[in-house]
Amino acid sequence: MKAYQSMKETVITVNEQDTIRTVVERFITSGISGVPVVNGEQEVVGYISDGDIMRAIGKHKDIIVDTFLYVDVVKGDDENYEERVRHILTRPVMDMARRKVVTATTETEMEEIAATLGSKRIKKLPILKDGKLVGIISRGDVIRHSFKQFI
Repeated sequence: MKAYQSMKETVITVNEQDTIRTVVERFITSGISGVPVVNGEQEVVGYISDGDIMRAIGKHKDIIVDTFLYVDVVKGDDENYEERVRHILTRPVMDMARRKVVTATTETEMEEIAATLGSKRIKKLPILKDGKLVGIISRGDVIRHSFKQFI
């Protein structure tokens, strides 16, 4: 089975010019946990997930760097939780999106997609045709399509 046979063709995305507010709105209204970031030509230029946002709004503790010659302290958060959440909404999406995105093509075999999702520990794989985003496959899609004939 190839990617095009089980991918979802309707892909919720954000534009590289959007802010985190747009990402969070898409998460809430669509019930999703990650979106590809695309440019005007529908090329994938990044990917942002709920985990990326969690890392940004979570508490960042002070880090003490102790070397032979000096001791330095890298300060954690000065803002409280609500301030961090409110502040992050205005940040550009590309400030937080991963720029190195793992993708597959429409012709990629399902077993390769399963292996990639498992080994890279990612939830979704954008599917490209001629370098453009045309679909997406999640772990759930792989499970459903792989096992439906046996159950």
